[in-house]
Amino acid sequence: MAMHVPKAPGFASMLKDGARHFSGLDEAVYRNIRACKEFADSLKTAYGPCGMNKMVVNHIDKLFVTNDAATIMNELDVEHPAAKIMVLAAQMQEQEVGDGTNFVVLFSAALLDAAEDLLKMGLTPTEIVRGYNIAMEKVKEWLPTLVVSEIKDVRDEKQVFDVVRTSVMSKQLGNEDLLARLISKACTSIIPETKVSFNVDNVRVCKILGSSLQRSDVVQGLVFKRLVEGTITRQKDAKLAVFTCPIDVTQTETKGTVLINTAEELMKFSEGEEALLEKRVKAIADSGANVVVAGGKIGDMAMHYFNKYNLMAVRLLSKFDLRRVCKATNASAYPKLETTIAHEDLGIADEVYVDEVGDTPIVVFRIATKESKLSTIVIRGATDNYLDDIERAINDGVNTFKGITRDGKLVPGGGATEIELATKLNKYGDTLKGLEQYSVKKYAAALENFIKIFAENSGLKSNEVLARIIAEHHNGNATIGFNIDDDSSNGLCDVKERGILDLYHAKLWAIEYATTAATTILQVDQIIMAKRAGGPKPKDFRGGDQDDD
Repeated sequence: MAMHVPKAPGFASMLKDGARHFSGLDEAVYRNIRACKEFADSLKTAYGPCGMNKMVVNHIDKLFVTNDAATIMNELDVEHPAAKIMVLAAQMQEQEVGDGTNFVVLFSAALLDAAEDLLKMGLTPTEIVRGYNIAMEKVKEWLPTLVVSEIKDVRDEKQVFDVVRTSVMSKQLGNEDLLARLISKACTSIIPETKVSFNVDNVRVCKILGSSLQRSDVVQGLVFKRLVEGTITRQKDAKLAVFTCPIDVTQTETKGTVLINTAEELMKFSEGEEALLEKRVKAIADSGANVVVAGGKIGDMAMHYFNKYNLMAVRLLSKFDLRRVCKATNASAYPKLETTIAHEDLGIADEVYVDEVGDTPIVVFRIATKESKLSTIVIRGATDNYLDDIERAINDGVNTFKGITRDGKLVPGGGATEIELATKLNKYGDTLKGLEQYSVKKYAAALENFIKIFAENSGLKSNEVLARIIAEHHNGNATIGFNIDDDSSNGLCDVKERGILDLYHAKLWAIEYATTAATTILQVDQIIMAKRAGGPKPKDFRGGDQDDD
């Protein structure tokens, strides 16, 4: 009989074989900190205007070449629970603001790195967390005092341009002026006159291979990469009838059998179907419509009658595109062909026409500027990966504009805000008498870390640049930040004069999310991992881009 060996006493004895348990500073806290630092180090070189690209191949072998932290984190399957907390904080930043995800990861990792030094000094995690929370509250108190300007009119392209430019510059250095101009034009043109409400989905991006980015443009309305179905390729003062169903000879809902005895009966049956289809197409024409948008197949017989009644036919396979057409033109979609079409259900567009950009045919729904609810940025480029990266930069710029419509307050960019807050925190830390002063000063050092990252990614000596900028802030120059363009300035510039500005509420949320993530990780003293179920771990289903449906 085999000898039974009892499990070792302790917590492990209560778990199944294969479960893992870590506890204490060495096994839990330091292990979590090391994992978060390694994850952040992979994103550190992608931060800032000179950030390097990462080549990511996801679980379905799709290639991404980008320096956008949100995309990198979404496509990587991070398993470590502590690193996952940072990823969740960054995802919340993406949902709330749409930009600043890399800031959240790097700042929380810098706080954890500083906490490791404090732990080795003898401080407990509770004391460190208390000091970090004190520092965060002071930062939230001081941040409104650093506001340098506020955008009053979100419909003014010139006011919006600088903030959007700063956001785009961190992703596409060298193309920031062109992209910021396109984004500002696209966003300001669709803001309603009555009240300020903005949906990022109202700015579409159409990617067309060929030519250069300089040939990109903004179209008021919608652009689709496809051809029309019939011979009519242009309609001015278009009236749109939208159907979500195929347009063809009507199919019965249930199966039926028709017994035909003679050729005459067959002719009558065919003529009856054709007459019914013609009656319905004629009803569309009689309603005043001259463009038909269908969500399904358009049959040959239907195309014959469309040409007969001078109707332009466009087929859109995506239900999301159909919804956008209805929203842009104020049309009501019909679920099936009707014998009567109400005139008030028709959509209105200035012009619907077929064009060709490079070798790509497109259909354009052009709508007057004052009445337009959607706009499309048509971008050109050499490769699909390049166009995808440009699209991600545009999405960040559009999200920045959305933030402006909520709160137009702006703070200095280029690391100036972080250095000013760090300077104030260092002075405040000297006034504290408890052990929290060490945590507050380490919090300030974590804020100074961003200038080092900017300088290292730009090829400058980080400690020298940081020392110069801190000296300027001690002299009262609160808007001095890092300059990436001119080497003769020793890496310094007045970011307010240069128009390098960040959103106040984006900075506020990023600091709060990063601090919360770091303190949450520090408060973990045990890691308990249950035995994984048998078989390989299934991949999470990701739906991809709904526009590709």
